[in-house]
Order: sequence, then structure tokens, then C-alpha cells
Amino acid sequence: MKASTVAPPHTPASGPPPLGPDDYDAQDAELDALRERDPQTPDWEFCEGFLAALVCSRRSLEPAEYWTVLLGADFNPMAHMEFVWRWRRRWAEVAAALDAPVATLDDERAYQPELLDARGALLALPEDERGQAAAAALPAYGQAWAAGFMTAVQAWPVDWQPPRHAEAARMLQVGLEAIERLTGDDADPPTLSMVAEDGPPSVSQRRLDELDEAIWALYDLRGVGKSLAVPVETLRKAPEPGRNDPCPCGSGLKYKKCHGA
Repeated sequence: MKASTVAPPHTPASGPPPLGPDDYDAQDAELDALRERDPQTPDWEFCEGFLAALVCSRRSLEPAEYWTVLLGADFNPMAHMEFVWRWRRRWAEVAAALDAPVATLDDERAYQPELLDARGALLALPEDERGQAAAAALPAYGQAWAAGFMTAVQAWPVDWQPPRHAEAARMLQVGLEAIERLTGDDADPPTLSMVAEDGPPSVSQRRLDELDEAIWALYDLRGVGKSLAVPVETLRKAPEPGRNDPCPCGSGLKYKKCHGA
């Protein structure tokens, strides 16, 4: 039931193996178990979007920071080591895809978000098996992924403030707007299904176009994030710079005119 508009991403042979269907099923199973104790536990698609935002962030967040936001203060990584290991593998996979010099999303190295066409899956069932569920009440294609991404942005707003560089600031704004559009519903008439080629239509062409725009936006956001990145060691050890010292964010401006403003 999981599908996307682009080919599977590629990771170098020397890196961790990419996640396969069994890995995603295992992630879903762990999240389902966590949801029994905390109904607010998100699904994997939301987690995938959240992870993509962390990959694109200008700051390397410590796991203790993001696990609390994503899975709650009671989440214990040591009790879910397999989940964490698969998370790290996916992180490396996403980073490699967003760093690849792709010219088209059909490139096998391009980033492919792990998405679920929930509406298409429901509509593909025989009518007598759908129960009282309505397709329109389910998340639109890519909606949970975009919500996860924007949740991470909203959790650390300082890390997503526009930089002083005008072009970088424009890329950041345009990129975030492209992703935020996907947090809304797919209101256009559906024309195809991501579950099966001959399945009942559940996704509009406009939605797929917006998803492609959002994926391309990630490449810009990743580039902006890397250009503004501050090493973790710098954040931990360096004292606050003087007002006339260069800003540690790498903008080239004095601290008083950048992050010290």
C-alpha cells in the first residue's frame, strides 16, 4: 500500500543497507505498540517527514531532543534499539539521496518519501469490507509526511529562521511553503490510485505535482541547511562570541548583525 511518484532511493554499497518492506512493517509494529500506551504516537509517514526535516536542519540535534518531541518524554531509545537502528539507517539513506546530484526524480538516487495512499487502500477494498470509514476522512496522500516535517520546523523555530543571505532566505521560504501546501487536503478530483494502476482514483494530479515540488524543495533546504550548519562541537564548547566577532552560523556577518541581533 506504500507508494510514491519516484524510483526507490539509492545508497552507496559502503553505507548501511536501505530499509525494505519488512523494516517498514517492523517500524509500524513498534509505533502501534507505543500507541497502545500513548494514543498520540504518530505513524511512520509522519515520522518520515519529521526525519527529513532533521536531515535538512542547519543544526545537528541530539537524539534526546528530538525523541521527546516526536515520541514523547517516556520514549526510551534503549528499550527500542531496533527501531532506533532502522531510524539511523533511514537517516543515512535520506541524507545520501538529498546529497546526490540528481537532475530528475526518476533518478534511482533521488529521495522517495515513504508514503501511504490511505484513501486508495480503503477504496480498493470491497464495499462490504469498508465498514463505516469514509475515504475523505482519511489523510490525503503525503499529508502526514508534510505534517511531520512542519512539526519539526515548528519545534525548533530558531533553526529555521531566514538567513541574512537573500537568495538562501528565498530558497528557505519557497521550500517551506511547498511542503506546507501538502499539509492541507487534496481537494481536486482524484485521477489515479497509488495502490494499484487500475485501482479506484484517490489522488489528484495536482497533488502529485505538489509532492514533486516538495521533494525538490528538500534539495534546496538541505543545501541551505548545510551552508549554515554549525558543528555540534562549536555549539557545545565555544563561548558566546563578541558583538563584533564573526557569527558562528557561517553567514560572514558580525554576530551583532546576525544571530546576536
